[in-house]
Amino acid sequence: MRIPVHQLPHGLGLDLPAAATPHAAGMDLRAAIPEGHTWTLAPGQRRLVPTGLVMAIPPGFEGQVRPRSGLALRHGLTVLNAPGTIDADYRGEVQVLLINHGETPFELQRGERIAQLLVAPAASWTWVPEPSVEALGDTERGGGGYGSTGR
Repeated sequence: MRIPVHQLPHGLGLDLPAAATPHAAGMDLRAAIPEGHTWTLAPGQRRLVPTGLVMAIPPGFEGQVRPRSGLALRHGLTVLNAPGTIDADYRGEVQVLLINHGETPFELQRGERIAQLLVAPAASWTWVPEPSVEALGDTERGGGGYGSTGR
């Protein structure tokens, strides 16, 4: 699949998202913060980080913005609304909402890999109103909610 992408002026000079290994599912997104600046995320702080990218996800697909596992493990840094969704009709800049769940401040530099982007099918659907709960059919689980399947 080919996805058109445009680098905004503040993203120029940064690598386009790329898979780190041949079988990686996602491509790394980079922080497009000003050259020579460092953004510090204090413990508990959240910040919207620009990537400098505008893209055209094809209809029938979505972009999924997910955390990078190494940043989460080593620093407690993650994507707050994970996975964030980029809809096929969105044409604004892709930005990543990061939060520092760690115990120490995190120093963010220009070009740092901050999240990963996956492109996945997104089905369309319509609701079919039913006259009763029974009309939905029964399953082994039924209406069992949180914790109903055991530990």
